Amino acid sequence: MRPVRVIVPFQPGGSTDIFARLAAQKLTEHFGKQFYIENIAGATGNVGTAQAARAAPDGYTLLIAFSSYVVNPTLFAKLPFDPDKDLAPVTLAVSAPNVLTVNPSLPVRNLGELVALIKSNPGKYTYTSGGVGTQGHLLGEMLRLSQALDIVHVPFNGAAPAIASAMAGHTPIAWSTVASAAQALETGQLRPLALASKTRSQLLSEVPTTAEAGYPDIQGDSWVGLLAPAGTPNEIIGAVQREIAGIIALPDVKERLPTLGFEAVASTPEEFASRIKVETEMWGKVIRAANIKPE
Repeated sequence: MRPVRVIVPFQPGGSTDIFARLAAQKLTEHFGKQFYIENIAGATGNVGTAQAARAAPDGYTLLIAFSSYVVNPTLFAKLPFDPDKDLAPVTLAVSAPNVLTVNPSLPVRNLGELVALIKSNPGKYTYTSGGVGTQGHLLGEMLRLSQALDIVHVPFNGAAPAIASAMAGHTPIAWSTVASAAQALETGQLRPLALASKTRSQLLSEVPTTAEAGYPDIQGDSWVGLLAPAGTPNEIIGAVQREIAGIIALPDVKERLPTLGFEAVASTPEEFASRIKVETEMWGKVIRAANIKPE
């Protein structure tokens, strides 16, 4: 019996990879054949995604996609695959809420106070993220553009150095996933101001959403989803979607997800396709308006 290749288009060890391995183990147990992870990193996920797009649509290749999947079509001038034609959505499995944090030295307690502080000190403040084109960067640009703020983005190569810079006060404002900022928030080294989600997060239930703070247009979660090569039979896509939904409902997985910074979603293929379309357009507008180019 042939094993199923699950492509993760990033290096091993990140939260996306950890979730992929957890899912692959459970899929192996359920279907009675091996689901194995193949990490193919490069170009913010584009190299591995292209490999999945070129694979045979026979159910023996799956792609674990991060939310960069909906950013890259605009961020890069040309992709080695067509996201509209070459891949079929299976499920948006889990989401990772993004949070705006500040160094406690900043005299602000909410998003409105931060906006006022930046406006009264043009050019003084910087914000950081895990890199150019990340959701944190794009959310920062969303806020900058919507409020006409004079603030500069300082990108780092990954969330950890960005959070470290914010904790040290070098770049006192940071956008990141809740998971990336969790330890700094627990120790009080960073102060959370708002979550860029439609609803509050179980991971930071006391922190208001951007909508509650009066900025409803500043929204965008990170997420992990599954796709398959276009043409994969619907019965296979449906079977994998149902199994992923079952997996993230298991008690041991439900307990593990918050430690990875994830919340369960398990959307249908149709819901995932719709979200991909909406978010590709949403982030595309931000990228074009801010004239963001890949590094």
